[in-house]
Amino acid sequence: MAMTLRLTDDEQAALRDRAEAEGISMQDAARRAVREFVSKGQHRDRVSDAAQRVMSTHAEAIERLGQ
Repeated sequence: MAMTLRLTDDEQAALRDRAEAEGISMQDAARRAVREFVSKGQHRDRVSDAAQRVMSTHAEAIERLGQ
């Protein structure tokens, strides 16, 4: 799927510089950034879900520890 990514001049320069430093194309650098962004968001969601399960499962014990 094709997509147009509009960047500011500063963002484009930073992307170009980072891609050059990594020895990859700007497109590969942008795709890598998108994958990292999605992966981090999914991780935060899993951690939040796990924390909610712990809080729910052990609510009474947690309440007693807080007193």
